[in-house]
Amino acid sequence: MKILVVGDPKNQEEITAKFGEKHQILSFDDLTEITKEAFFEADVVFDFFVAEEPEALTFYEQRPDLTIFTHMAVSSFGNLQIFQHQTQNTVFGFNGLPTFINRSVLECTLQNEQEKEKLNLICGKLETDFEIVEDRVGMVTPRIICMVINEAYYTVQEGTAEREDIDLGMKLGTNYPFGPFEWCEKIGLVKVYELLEAIYDDTKEERYKICPKLKKEYLALVE
Repeated sequence: MKILVVGDPKNQEEITAKFGEKHQILSFDDLTEITKEAFFEADVVFDFFVAEEPEALTFYEQRPDLTIFTHMAVSSFGNLQIFQHQTQNTVFGFNGLPTFINRSVLECTLQNEQEKEKLNLICGKLETDFEIVEDRVGMVTPRIICMVINEAYYTVQEGTAEREDIDLGMKLGTNYPFGPFEWCEKIGLVKVYELLEAIYDDTKEERYKICPKLKKEYLALVE
């Protein structure tokens, strides 16, 4: 298949790592750079920006037959529909956070149950397993991992343990591939903060309230 990827270089790299051996990857940094040839040759799209720029879906309506996967970890279809009318294209959400793409299972969300069979069909062509999760901000895996990262920040803030010890203990005790601070670095602290903020705004649950130490480090990066 020909996969059109719209995202930053890291997004493009991770999609290529997952699909590049068996499929052709057509990568662009934004919609304005997509060539006419690539757009009309593509079989499927992975767009990392639609959740932030819902109006971009209008662009894809030039090809109503084109299936779009959009990075939906920090949003939901419910939120998306507030800002954008129902598109003619079939749109699936997927977990596009760094480190979560090149895995055996693609974490996905649906707009409605009727699209499940189409997701099964297209993931079959992409040769990837998939898991459908509830259409909620944070999905499942990002929500769990970012909550673990947040709790690790609380532990450091309280002086209970050092970062290196927490990372080592998490890997040895849970068999996670990375410790919480290692994972935070790989995802990007800004992305972790913004996801936790979005989940807290959505749920108002105290367990997602951002640790002051994490917030301080975030502000130091963005100010």
